[in-house]
Amino acid sequence: MDIAIDDLNVEHNFDARRFEIHYGDQMARLEYHLRGRTIVYTHTVVPLALEGHGIAGRLARAALDYARDRGLSVVPLCPYVADYIGKHPEYEDLVAGEDRESR
Repeated sequence: MDIAIDDLNVEHNFDARRFEIHYGDQMARLEYHLRGRTIVYTHTVVPLALEGHGIAGRLARAALDYARDRGLSVVPLCPYVADYIGKHPEYEDLVAGEDRESR
């Protein structure tokens, strides 16, 4: 299956506290919760049929850009988000102080 990643929209589902990408009847998501001025990214899920197309990276980028735009610090509990930040140092400054020191 060929997926045009640039044509997929990331939706912010405020009520469910997650970022979502819908493709057909499939949904990929990045879940979070808020702690004051800190956003904690907890879990990323990409259905098997959608893996390998950059969808998780698209979710991570949208979620991190959301945090930056709102002046939130980030706690990347989700291993994928933590790895994404490690590979994209332009987001390192978002990581909450105590979490940055342990990385």
